[in-house]
Amino acid sequence: MVLFSRILLFFASAIFCILNAARIEDLTDVKGSRSNQLYGYGIVTGLAGQGDSRIEYTELGILNALERLGIRADKADKSRNIAAVMVTADIGPFAKNGSKIDVTVSSIGNADSLQGGILLQTALEGADGNVYAVAQGPVSVGGLSAGNAGGANVQVNHPTVGIVSNGALVEKEIDSKILSNGSLDLILRSPDSMTAVKVADAINKYYPGTSLANDGGVVNVRLPREFLGQTTNFLAAIGSIDVRPNVPARVIINERTGTIVATENVRISPVAVSNSNITIFLNPTTGVSQPLPFSQGATTILEGENAELIEEIGRFDTIDQLDPAGASTVNDLASAFHSLWTQGKESPSLRFMIEDDPELTRARVALVCALQMVIASGLELLGIKPLEEMR
Repeated sequence: MVLFSRILLFFASAIFCILNAARIEDLTDVKGSRSNQLYGYGIVTGLAGQGDSRIEYTELGILNALERLGIRADKADKSRNIAAVMVTADIGPFAKNGSKIDVTVSSIGNADSLQGGILLQTALEGADGNVYAVAQGPVSVGGLSAGNAGGANVQVNHPTVGIVSNGALVEKEIDSKILSNGSLDLILRSPDSMTAVKVADAINKYYPGTSLANDGGVVNVRLPREFLGQTTNFLAAIGSIDVRPNVPARVIINERTGTIVATENVRISPVAVSNSNITIFLNPTTGVSQPLPFSQGATTILEGENAELIEEIGRFDTIDQLDPAGASTVNDLASAFHSLWTQGKESPSLRFMIEDDPELTRARVALVCALQMVIASGLELLGIKPLEEMR
């Protein structure tokens, strides 16, 4: 029941996020406050025979490291305990001297694995050639590689790539200039003219006459008088303003994972979703609202949907009729599925967790997990990180 509750809470929170607005700070980045890429060449030691074998630049690297320590050697040992690596990192716009950042370590030789290795002190440079950080520490590898003399090998993920968590110390800060002539620019992560106008209008609602959408990707904001010298406070204030972004009608298909994501404005035909012995139907309906006599009202057309769940082993039906005027959105499908889920409180046969039928339970949970993946992918289109659990 704990798993059922967590999945239900995730599903409910995902639908809530789709139907509601996002904060401006989740939709935009401030021009001038961006990360910068660093890189460097380093040596990893302590690889227990899994390192590079007789590679010239690896030998030169360890010989230079030993020479800096006052140890002179004509040639390196043949033990394969070292590996030449490239070290990369991203330094944030507000990183200060002494701050720690993560680094990624990747082999550039023929090492079999970096597992258990130690990265020696490595200078990390920017594109301008200046050193901004120095990295060192134990390498954590998310993969493994094993084999024997008979030629049998097993490899999981990539054992020649690892990370050093908080392994680099920032030695030089990067200047970040946000304000220019008393104004700043907000850059939309997903450029769209309608969204840019909505962001500008939302800011003007709280700070009149300060914001203007230059184009579909940039919103210029002038710093109000009451926030002069308080740029950070102003960014925090406008960042928390809610805006409902414009999401174009779009369908994305991921062949690798089998996931299909459709945005809110995509119109869909009557649909049937089937997994094992569960089939969910969504039918659009059209109704008419007729005003009372002499009320001076107008006749309106009401659109809705009928959801139906059928439980029958081996059955899968399709709906062939389509009424374009009454087609439903993906949000309608999500809402219909959620309403069917809650019906399990009154009808035990509709519950997803059936204690006496583990096979049926697995099938139903698989259906829920599939819809969970679709909704999570849809939230990424809006720049929203889905919640795994509501507390």
